[in-house]
Amino acid sequence: MKIVVLGPHFAPDTAPTGTVLTRIVEELAAHGHELHVVASLPWYRAHRIEPGWTGRLVRTEQVEWGTITRIHPFPGDDKSNLVRRALGFVAFSILAGVAALRAGGWFRRTDAVFAMSPPLTLGLTGWLVARLRRGRLVFNIQDVFPDAAVRTGAITNRRVIAVASWLERVSYRRADAVTVLSDDLCDNVAGKVDEPTARRVHVIPNFVDTDRIAPADRMTDYRAELGFDDRPIVLYAGNVGFSQSLDLVVAAARACPDLGFVVNGDGAARAELESQASDVPNLRFVGYQPIERLPEVLATGDVHVVPLRAGLGDVSVPSKTYSSLAAGRPVVASIDPGTEIPRLLDEAGAGVSVPPDDPDAFVTELRRLADDAATRERLGAAGRRWVVEHASPAAIGAAYDDLMRLITR
Repeated sequence: MKIVVLGPHFAPDTAPTGTVLTRIVEELAAHGHELHVVASLPWYRAHRIEPGWTGRLVRTEQVEWGTITRIHPFPGDDKSNLVRRALGFVAFSILAGVAALRAGGWFRRTDAVFAMSPPLTLGLTGWLVARLRRGRLVFNIQDVFPDAAVRTGAITNRRVIAVASWLERVSYRRADAVTVLSDDLCDNVAGKVDEPTARRVHVIPNFVDTDRIAPADRMTDYRAELGFDDRPIVLYAGNVGFSQSLDLVVAAARACPDLGFVVNGDGAARAELESQASDVPNLRFVGYQPIERLPEVLATGDVHVVPLRAGLGDVSVPSKTYSSLAAGRPVVASIDPGTEIPRLLDEAGAGVSVPPDDPDAFVTELRRLADDAATRERLGAAGRRWVVEHASPAAIGAAYDDLMRLITR
């Protein structure tokens, strides 16, 4: 099949969605498909286009399985400026649409278009490209928007919410298939659309590269760079945004001065969190590391944490959880009970979940695991076994391949 792929990021960009999209493309290529990717120039790490990639609005390269077209993402440093971000998404989506019509030959017929959200605007872009190129559309949802932004208070304007909700529903209805990461997200999407559209929603979870990310010695060079000795380290690795309850990490670091705490990542909430933690000597804030250091970063943490604010467990599935399990590290999740991540940890026997935004429960479980190396090892080994069996790239790639073949019959 000939497939056009639209996404916000692609390797070597370091965004988690870029890692996911890159591997989906690689797995589809392994199934013999011709792929033409349209994504942004690398910019995620510092929220500006990286050195070596500037100077051109569009760059296209030939690869063995097709082409990669990288376009200007119109980035902004202030992620709290929603108007600026919305205009950037719209501009990116328009330019992506033009590039997608050209990818692999202007307006030549394609079998399928695969579009990833966020940004939500790529849904209609993907639909327009699919119609003009006489193909089918798969709309991949990584986070349900605008629900998360509304529930965190990032969007409060009723007109903006109404427009975003309309765009969301229209995008779902226009797609030939909608893929989500969990049963919770499936229920969320299905509840917003009519029955025929709901039947086109499919659950395909994210995956983790279990070959590249594997259990390793906890005494890493990264630990030494952070200035920590062999004390247990509690690690958060991912986006430092307002959806994540990282104030829990600050509170836990204050309550457990004998442990080391690391927040590895960047985002809109980082400056405020660093200010809150200015008097906490055992907590380190570190920016994103080069992608090749990810296994080392994950190995450094003895206990990994996945905090998500109350009310977001059914609209977001933190993919960092899979990486933690692949690294053989136990997870303490602070997420709505009964949602995907607590169910996963319980099924895998890989960690514990506490109610969201409950610092006492969070600290209690961190303390218990920090003091019990044998339990950490047992939970970590169980998580590793689960992720190898259920979330390998090959298994997820096969699921997308099956879906593409189903909708293009």
